[in-house]
Amino acid sequence: MPQAAPIASPSRADSADAELLVVHEATQQLSHMNDPDTVIGRMLRLLSQITGLNRGRVVLPDASGEFMEIRYSYGLVAAERERGRYRVGEGVTGRVMRTGQVAVVQDIDEEPVYLTRAVDRDALPPETVAFLAVPILNEDQPMGVLGAHRIRERHRPLHRDITLLRIMAALIARVLKVDDLIREQTAALAQENQTLRQALSSSQEGAHGILGESPALRQAVRQTLHVSPTQATVLLNGESGTGKERFARMVHLTSPRCDGPFIAINCAAIPDQLLESELFGHEKGAFTGAVSAKKGSVELASGGTLFLDEIGDLAFDLQSKLLHVLEKQTIHRVGGTKDIPVDVRIIAATHKNLQEAVNQGRFRIDLFYRLNVFPIHLPPLREREGDVKLLARHFLQVASQEFDRNAAFEAGVLDRLAAYNWPGNIRQLENVIKRAVLVAQNGWITVADIELILTHESHVADHLEAGAAPRPAAEPAPRPADAPVWGEAGTATAGASGGSGTPPARSYRWVREDESEALLQALDQTGGNKTQAAARLGMTPRQFRYRLDKLGLRPT
Repeated sequence: MPQAAPIASPSRADSADAELLVVHEATQQLSHMNDPDTVIGRMLRLLSQITGLNRGRVVLPDASGEFMEIRYSYGLVAAERERGRYRVGEGVTGRVMRTGQVAVVQDIDEEPVYLTRAVDRDALPPETVAFLAVPILNEDQPMGVLGAHRIRERHRPLHRDITLLRIMAALIARVLKVDDLIREQTAALAQENQTLRQALSSSQEGAHGILGESPALRQAVRQTLHVSPTQATVLLNGESGTGKERFARMVHLTSPRCDGPFIAINCAAIPDQLLESELFGHEKGAFTGAVSAKKGSVELASGGTLFLDEIGDLAFDLQSKLLHVLEKQTIHRVGGTKDIPVDVRIIAATHKNLQEAVNQGRFRIDLFYRLNVFPIHLPPLREREGDVKLLARHFLQVASQEFDRNAAFEAGVLDRLAAYNWPGNIRQLENVIKRAVLVAQNGWITVADIELILTHESHVADHLEAGAAPRPAAEPAPRPADAPVWGEAGTATAGASGGSGTPPARSYRWVREDESEALLQALDQTGGNKTQAAARLGMTPRQFRYRLDKLGLRPT
């Protein structure tokens, strides 16, 4: 450790002035807490040069916990530090560690418990030498010992030196705790880095941004890699947030068309009156504002792949034009009269049941069969056992870099995340982790942080399901006395005045038969408490009770 210039002190400084000077200078060192060697070394130097508490040493437990060793010191040579090794309970230092009590040895030559192990008696002054040792405490539990030699015959009262050592021990404890925290975070991040590297190196899907090891995900990846070398049309079925565009890109990048363009269009995000021009292009003068000809996405994707997300929202008249592209590999621009040949592979995706849309007359059956050549089911996050933890670690690293934070998960956080139902799938998980990184205190994401965020997520989902803008949980929306009450299934029951009305627009999360086991398991884990069970599954109590009734479950 580099030695700083000695601090000047008066030959007979007043006791109070000396103590204040030591404490003041020691607290100034706390700005360097990322380097405990420097900080603690300077504190021990202050004790020696200003107050005469010499050969200060900080003794800490080793990795085994059975022995203690001198970790920091001032005035001791390397050989003396190496000899300063004690069992917990052995000698004066060991007893302080075991009992947490201050030890005062008035004369080391007269105290049989004092071992004279680190420093030979011949190396000390011939006069009477005392030894003081105080515990370094972490929440009233000893985590180490601060000790120093003292010439007994001196003008400073003994009790003031003990008080000063206690203050310095408290400062040293803070430095050590911060150092431990940094080490834990570094180790946790290193482990997460290693886990992610192993996952990425062991899976082909990792190279395409698809991370996971669950059987359900691997099945979807195997199907994707199996069909990608062909020219077959692919239909990706999956809930919102399951990564449909990433799978579409994987098909493209592992196909013979990988050097061609990849163009993605969300059919639900563009108004119908603009989508035709966006897909097929237009000629100059085709409509007001068409000052020049423009190629559409189908034409621009020629030689490559066109990804049509939310194909179930495509207007009926545009469905016939898309069918023409699939059958003839030609297009007509808006306002055009000639066929324009294209060479495009189409990948479609939807979260809707297209077969049901066909039965209801909202989707062309011939287009459905053209798109459904090779369907691939993308599993929701709740079906991807074990992947939540892997994805959470990945999103933690990404968010930490994005927000310039150094965050880590506290014990229990990953298990809580894995127990959540994730109705919004991967996109929701990513947003939750980003929020957690931003609210984390002292770099740690706690279980309490996650519980608060997931509770808010459940409230938002409930309000969205009811077709209402989210409100704070403590301020429910008022309901007029004559307003109808809407049941879970969307049917109205008469209010106080027997009034009726049109139900608000409402989006439902359908009850599935395969939910039964999860519902009962959550009840078992919470001792039958429906509110806590609902929170575990990312539901509100009302949603949970409705599912129990709908599935005919009667928990005991």
